[in-house]
Amino acid sequence: MSAATALGTLESGAELTVPVTEPGIGKIILSPTSADLIHGVEIKPYTLWPDDRGYFLEVARVGQGLVADFPSASSQISAALNYPGIIKAFHFHRFQTDFWVPAAGLLQVALVDLRTQSATFGAKNTLYVGSLRPWQLLIPPGVAHGYKVLGEQPSVLIYVTNRTYDPEDEGRIAYNDASIAYDWELQHK
Repeated sequence: MSAATALGTLESGAELTVPVTEPGIGKIILSPTSADLIHGVEIKPYTLWPDDRGYFLEVARVGQGLVADFPSASSQISAALNYPGIIKAFHFHRFQTDFWVPAAGLLQVALVDLRTQSATFGAKNTLYVGSLRPWQLLIPPGVAHGYKVLGEQPSVLIYVTNRTYDPEDEGRIAYNDASIAYDWELQHK
């Protein structure tokens, strides 16, 4: 896929294009309020309630928090179990908003802004999230996303979408796309 490849448009009419970016992982996001965060992406820490039996995690409350605007009639709740070392990337949506809660394990999440009219078009973010950094992520349409499972344990990603699954809405870009040039190799050697 090249930078000239049109990927479609959002409901707003904004065009989506694969940007040409510098090789690497982009900006590492260490705070939910980071100035480097891609426009429209939101992060909120979540609370775990541990005790001697394990822990309790509240994923979301309908009508509240980052999913406050998700319509109850069309929202979908799903979960993915992923084995260590697995890379699932990249995909994007023209209409759907994703809300991710990495409930177990550790994920290296990669985000890339494909929206040509966005102030952060072409920006790449990397977030290390999961049991060691319990953050919820809201990923708007037009932001490509993917992840790699880090460590030796499987991960569990629970995600809520504001629309039921529609294969016509989902676009794919290879994890090793030369234009995005995301570096999935171990970074901190």
